Amino acid sequence: MQLDLDGIYIPSFNKELKINYFTKKKNFIVLGSAHNILEIRQKERQNVNCIFLSPVFINKKSNKYLGIQKFNNLTNYTSKKIICLGGMNMSNLKKVKLLKTHGFASVSLFKKKIKYII
Repeated sequence: MQLDLDGIYIPSFNKELKINYFTKKKNFIVLGSAHNILEIRQKERQNVNCIFLSPVFINKKSNKYLGIQKFNNLTNYTSKKIICLGGMNMSNLKKVKLLKTHGFASVSLFKKKIKYII
């Protein structure tokens, strides 16, 4: 099957290494997610461009989270670009400046902001 994709997302549970058949397109972006050093290594083997590392802060879905220090320690294990994810809210946005990250991602933060703006 031929798909005209600009990129793909590989969740942390996906351990498949045969993703290269998607990446023949020029400037194709491969994103992956990880929660620990083993999953970071797996995403490196999958040759992702960028890794979503999560959850950084406490959130509703899980009482387990990395926190600032552990997040920063994990970023030292890879040269891949890291995006922080998980538990983003208005008060945690100020803490993002303390993280070794190329940016942040959120779903709930933007949903709340959109409702507030409308």
